[in-house]
Amino acid sequence: MPVRFVMVGGFLGAGKTTALARLARMYQARGSRVGVVTNDQAHDLVDTHTFRAQGFATQEVPGACFCCRFDDLVSKVGSLEAAERPDVILAEPVGSCTDLVATVIQPLKDLYAGQFEVAPYAVLFKPSHGSRILRNRPAGGFSPKAAYIFKKQLEEADAVLLNRADELPPAEAEELARLVAEQYPGVPVLRVSAATGQGFDAVLELLDRTGGFGRKVLSIDYDTYAEGEAELGWLNASVRLTAPAPFDLDALLTAVLGRLAGVCRDLGGEVAHLKLIGMDDAGAFGVGNVVSSDTAPKLSLASHITPKDADLIVNARVAIDPAVLEAEVKRVVAEECGRLGVAADFRASQSLRPGRPVPTHRYAEAK
Repeated sequence: MPVRFVMVGGFLGAGKTTALARLARMYQARGSRVGVVTNDQAHDLVDTHTFRAQGFATQEVPGACFCCRFDDLVSKVGSLEAAERPDVILAEPVGSCTDLVATVIQPLKDLYAGQFEVAPYAVLFKPSHGSRILRNRPAGGFSPKAAYIFKKQLEEADAVLLNRADELPPAEAEELARLVAEQYPGVPVLRVSAATGQGFDAVLELLDRTGGFGRKVLSIDYDTYAEGEAELGWLNASVRLTAPAPFDLDALLTAVLGRLAGVCRDLGGEVAHLKLIGMDDAGAFGVGNVVSSDTAPKLSLASHITPKDADLIVNARVAIDPAVLEAEVKRVVAEECGRLGVAADFRASQSLRPGRPVPTHRYAEAK
């Protein structure tokens, strides 16, 4: 039997990790074995640690988007198949990546038809940036080149999932659904909440469908795409935390997120996504996020622990120079840890701007 391959796209901070974790639990409740593949421009990905901490068999493809690491994607899926024999693979692409139908879905369908059965391609809509981008409001958001990526992600979707519907006033949700329907006519729009599960029965029904899905091959300007990605500073860091007395891990995560968001605002850099995971040596963990410059820090998963020792992973994607971003992350983490009497030892840190996408395969038309 072919493995069901389910890839869910969406911009940085759209809620892909929360959505895929919910889908994983739903597939497991139906008796399916599930494997997860995450993707990032660098190593030490919060999402990978989050999935593994929740008990999901997870492999990671670092170093570039799935499109540019296509063979690695297939290899990581093969590792999951050998170890876990999954019925379903859930794949989470980099949030700044698009053109995935031409570079991932079509090659899988054509080159691995007997191995994979590819589900419809759903894309999560991020309201905090999407509302400004679809309304063509330049102030307080990304440049037109970064907005180009956001729009192209929606253009190739088989369905758009309007996420965080539980947080939106009904009138705003209605307006966003109307904007998507007007600009991407004929594309189903589902109002969902990855956090609460609202609408996810319909998402699962959509992903079960077969037929003429994953066929929207984009007309895309790779110069604009590459320049839009390169505007984002990328920072992944791992930190060992030690203290002589127990400290409140959730308070530390919240304080670091709040300070980092404020620093990025002061520097004039729009936040695409700030996310942290803190983990003690026994496996308990907490996850925090900031998804735009005008949203508050949020603990998506609270740890409720007071360890003496823990590991902290920081992922930041912000429209500022990556060297500046790295310096500010190190400063803020050290200062906030110091307030709680915690020593912060940076074990690894990578800062970069994403390079130009060079897909392994790119299909000019759907097979």
